[in-house]
Amino acid sequence: MQLDIRNISKRYPDGVQALRDVNLTISSGMFGLLGPNGAGKSTLMRMVATLQDPDAGTIHLGDLDVVKQKEEVRKTLGYLPQEFGVYPKVNAEDLLEHFAILKGITQRAERKATVEALLRQTNLWELRKQKLGGYSGGMRQRFGVAVALLGNPKLMIVDEPTAGLDPAERVRFLNLLAELGENSVVILSTHIVEDVSELCTRMAIIDRGEILLEAEPLRAVEALKGRIWRRVIDRPILPLIEHEHDVISTKLLAGRIVVRVYSEDAPGADYEAAEPVLEDVYFSTMAGHTGRRRVQAAPAA
Repeated sequence: MQLDIRNISKRYPDGVQALRDVNLTISSGMFGLLGPNGAGKSTLMRMVATLQDPDAGTIHLGDLDVVKQKEEVRKTLGYLPQEFGVYPKVNAEDLLEHFAILKGITQRAERKATVEALLRQTNLWELRKQKLGGYSGGMRQRFGVAVALLGNPKLMIVDEPTAGLDPAERVRFLNLLAELGENSVVILSTHIVEDVSELCTRMAIIDRGEILLEAEPLRAVEALKGRIWRRVIDRPILPLIEHEHDVISTKLLAGRIVVRVYSEDAPGADYEAAEPVLEDVYFSTMAGHTGRRRVQAAPAA
């Protein structure tokens, strides 16, 4: 199964250009859509999820036209939006069974087996009788995945899934997504670089409605080798450093500041070469250093 997005554009009535000529090809596995809040990620995901139409362009899931064949697409689609409501006084087992009926799983034995399998897969079986109002953020997200997995979807969309989760819940949730990516197309839309770094075999960076970079994360990081430099400074000289060099990120370290600089050559004797990470890819792309490009996979030997 492959998702083809071609020349998608969208302008809202208030004049905001949410998407501009977006092109992506997404195959089975985990694909990360990375960008800041307001970049156009959620708009694009809603279009793929058949909830919103583009002004121009096409979207195809295999042989299905996502814009024109919404009902057919929904039969093979799982969608976990950034925010979704639950009935706080209903337990997980009963509510998931209700959603299963809505999904068309009408035979009682099949429905019971499906509900149990999904609750076990999302590690909620032991908590199935607990009311959803008492669930933590991570537990609610896992329940959302269980709902999205009804009907064995070939395409799974998760929008900002780890925002607000504590570290332990985040790890459990990411492990679950990694399992899902083994058998279907899973699109992870997020502004959290670590989520993409840990999960995705391909990614795209989007900002202001445009795709700035499409790449394999490891190859994108490799392409920055020799171009990222590090220096620890005192805060008062930061404006001078920013004026003299292309500072792509700063972090506090024991009361001082670690600056990371993009440069083709060593920016000075006080700088040391830094091993690039995906965060450097993100910030350098957002700063315009990588330009609009695609980092393709190496040809097979």
